[in-house]
Amino acid sequence: MQSSLIGKIEKARMYASEPHRMHVDNLQVTFRGDNTEHEVSISDDTWHCNCGFFATWQVCSHTMAIERVMNGMVPPLPLPAGEAQTA
Repeated sequence: MQSSLIGKIEKARMYASEPHRMHVDNLQVTFRGDNTEHEVSISDDTWHCNCGFFATWQVCSHTMAIERVMNGMVPPLPLPAGEAQTA
């Protein structure tokens, strides 16, 4: 294997161990929910989900799950007033 490729692999490992360096600007995910599929997206730090709960609360189980999986790489979800976020 060429030394330049070996160097890139090592650098990729380093980056993967430092996810705080990454920020997702745009993302579209198809989430297979219990009842149906949902389209979840982030664009310009704004979340969207096509489920009914999100339409009312601007947060839902689908967006919260993605936020946890992407731990720190996506913008935090604003929770409704009076609600406390738990890790």
